Amino acid sequence: MLLKKGTKVKVCVGKDKGKTGEIIEIVRSRQLAKVKDVNMLKKHKKPTKENKGGIITLEGFIHLSNLKHLENNKETKKTKK
Repeated sequence: MLLKKGTKVKVCVGKDKGKTGEIIEIVRSRQLAKVKDVNMLKKHKKPTKENKGGIITLEGFIHLSNLKHLENNKETKKTKK
């Protein structure tokens, strides 16, 4: 199973179990991935001269073992013929 950026995956374990999304970023050395709109975290930012402060929501990392690769059935049927 090769997971790379842009691959559609489904979360198998955790608070976001059953959600699907696309991989945004992968850290191979730690076996972690960020999935779009999954494992959303809130981060508090201090205001600076350049940026406005506030609460920002962003994706957190998920371990690769908790992700399942999704494939299109049409593509698999075409390759089997």
